[in-house]
Amino acid sequence: MDVRPFWLAGRAATGEAELTVTNPHDGKVVAICSVPTEEQVEQAVAAAEAVRAQAAALPVHVRADALAHVSRRLAERADELATLISRENGKPMMWARGEVARAVSTFRFAAEETRRFSGDVQRLDTEPGGTGRMAYVTRVPRGPVLAITPFNFPLNLVAHKVAPAIAVGAPVVVKPAPATPVSSLVLGDILAETALPEGMFSVLPVPNERAAALVDDPRLPVVSFTGSGPVGYALLDQVPRKHVTLELGGNAAAVVLADADLDWAASRIAVFGNYQAGQSCIAVQRVIVEDAAYDRFVERLLPAVQALVTGDPGDEKTQVGPLVSEAAAERVEQWIAEAVAAGGRLLAGGTREGATIAPTVLTDVPADAKVNREEVFGPVMVLSRVAGVDEAFAAVNDSAYGLQAGVFTRSLDVAFRANRELEVGGVIVGDVPSYRADQMPYGGVKQSGIGREGLRSAMEDFTYEKTMVLTGLTL
Repeated sequence: MDVRPFWLAGRAATGEAELTVTNPHDGKVVAICSVPTEEQVEQAVAAAEAVRAQAAALPVHVRADALAHVSRRLAERADELATLISRENGKPMMWARGEVARAVSTFRFAAEETRRFSGDVQRLDTEPGGTGRMAYVTRVPRGPVLAITPFNFPLNLVAHKVAPAIAVGAPVVVKPAPATPVSSLVLGDILAETALPEGMFSVLPVPNERAAALVDDPRLPVVSFTGSGPVGYALLDQVPRKHVTLELGGNAAAVVLADADLDWAASRIAVFGNYQAGQSCIAVQRVIVEDAAYDRFVERLLPAVQALVTGDPGDEKTQVGPLVSEAAAERVEQWIAEAVAAGGRLLAGGTREGATIAPTVLTDVPADAKVNREEVFGPVMVLSRVAGVDEAFAAVNDSAYGLQAGVFTRSLDVAFRANRELEVGGVIVGDVPSYRADQMPYGGVKQSGIGREGLRSAMEDFTYEKTMVLTGLTL
């Protein structure tokens, strides 16, 4: 098998070490990737710093055209990329195709936002001292971006860092997850086809233990991290004076109220508690059901969960595939066992075969169990019964996390109350918390992170406002 090169300042390169990427479903080798040396990493960072001023001065049309090209090429290579994502991640093909389609949209949205991302003008003669003065307010790139990306969306979550960086004229150095670097390397192939200057991007599949040196490097003033809370906050503590954005975890809740369409709620929660094998920060983990609907809801949920097709992610019919590794599945299995030992009851699933956990539904779980308090990151849902809206919303907020929540209700008043009261970054009314449109602001509160993604939001995060005041004007 040929060794796949990495991308160093826009050029393909190879190092001295290699990384073997395997399929978590069957253990087969997917790719062998070259790993950059420390000297090559230094070259990549130096190139990003050297091109910083040129990147910031790139005409809008150059940036927008490059992003549009990436969007088109991703669409043209969609089948290839979906197969690759499925093989390196273990993601079923139906979800892998969805991820590629989202990445196509992410780069298209970025191209569109690039053309709209312009300055504002303010008249300052609203007070006598401002007579003849006008402010021109623009946004300026903070500098090169270090993008540290996770394994669960190996293409689209890379896109959510690379696309806004290019859109604002910031060089970007990508450090992909060691388990799933290949999709980002293919993205590098496509970026290399554009007219972007050398140094504008690098993709460096280095081991996690080498990330600290990149985080420390003063030439990378922006660190954009998606991953686990402990690692994210350790990075923030490491560089408190840098601009750090953290997209961290959650234990997302779906509230089902008595006025909801229970068939719809059960079907959506069954699927999105288990999609990506639960390896999504906004997969449904806690299901909070109003007492008046609880029994009728459970009657609908359990058959929907048990009907999910689990198995080979390469099979087009498979809905639930393996976790990223057998070790990850063993941890989830242990958390389920701990919940049952503490008094929880299994209504479905709870078994493991290799890296695959059967879609699992628990109830009567103590509030302090890990499956309630922490992020499971596996196909596990915990059902709880509440008296009404007050108790339901209090249960949602009884969490260290606050990424997104779903509220199934037909009441507009309850919808707006949820928006006021729930301590989360996004409230999805009438659907699961797993819904995300790639152009919308996305991020959390509490221990779910700092900053927002979604193209416009990330572009603002990667830049700062700069004001020029013009004096002596006749307005």
